[in-house]
Amino acid sequence: MATEEVVEQQHEDPTAYAGVLRFYELAKRAEWQVRDLPWGEIPPIPETKGAPQKIARRRDLWRSVITQQLQADELACEMASQLLNIAPDHEAKLYYSTMVQDESRHTEAWLRLSGEIGGTAERDPHLDTLAHMTLEADTLEEKVFQMQVFYERLIISRFRLIARSSRGTVLEDLCNRLTTDDGIHHGAGMAYEKVLLQNASKQTKQKLVDAANRLLPTFVEHALWRPKERAFIGRAMHTRDIERLKEDLEIGVRLAESLGLDVSEVQLPV
Repeated sequence: MATEEVVEQQHEDPTAYAGVLRFYELAKRAEWQVRDLPWGEIPPIPETKGAPQKIARRRDLWRSVITQQLQADELACEMASQLLNIAPDHEAKLYYSTMVQDESRHTEAWLRLSGEIGGTAERDPHLDTLAHMTLEADTLEEKVFQMQVFYERLIISRFRLIARSSRGTVLEDLCNRLTTDDGIHHGAGMAYEKVLLQNASKQTKQKLVDAANRLLPTFVEHALWRPKERAFIGRAMHTRDIERLKEDLEIGVRLAESLGLDVSEVQLPV
């Protein structure tokens, strides 16, 4: 771990963390349990009619989708735990205590769902690399921006897309819950990052830009990667994937600008 655990601190201005505390309260109200999902009442994933080969292929496709989300939340458990350990502020620690629980709950749900459909599929190697880069980042500002400001914002649209494609299933129900949870994670990250950057040095802000330039090429590889079960979709959707990737990068730039960062040196790879 690049950043060592630090001693808990109290901020001089108690109102500075009002936004973070608001999201802490939202997170507490939004809590749910894996047992709340409609297990056994509706199908775990969309049901397919047709030849056995077609049914197996569609099941493999959904298994690969669920595996990627399981992988992402397993990694999110590590990142959230690290943020809880290294955040120096009492209010931030309160929030991160809920985020650790969220990511663990999400992982449990994905594990149970994957068990319902026959296990897991191929992991995304680029996602592992991205998580490692965030875990090894030098500063708290980098970690919060990468995980909460950027990644948590982007995954929301993915959950909505999966939910629309899996109506009437446990998968849809889970994605709707995660859309809410990750919206809170993103909002809390924006609130905390604003406080962190308020008095940050020029050097610290430059590190954020430098980290983005190191990370973005791998993010592109992750965005365009497909497991073998979805390779045929990747080929058919390549143009749309490039468009979505550009949209994601533009969102990242706008988020950075909204936090007062100078993004003129960010090198967009597409």
